[in-house]
Amino acid sequence: MVLKALPVKIPEEIYNRLSTLANKTHRTKTFYVREALLSYLEDLEDTYLALQALEEPGRNYSMVEVAREMGLTKDEEKELGVDD
Repeated sequence: MVLKALPVKIPEEIYNRLSTLANKTHRTKTFYVREALLSYLEDLEDTYLALQALEEPGRNYSMVEVAREMGLTKDEEKELGVDD
């Protein structure tokens, strides 16, 4: 994996909190910045995907269609309350 540097300026208060955490846990500040950024990006990507799904809804499937696609037997369909 190729690593790229990204100089970032942060408020002193955040820097101090980050330093304290790094010292207490014997991890680097870089570790926590990377973890925080990954977590934030994952959440943001999920949000954008959800918004896109709301703006461009796909096809709706009935329970019968889903059950048949899954290859459920009639008895299994009945157990799940799937009606024709």
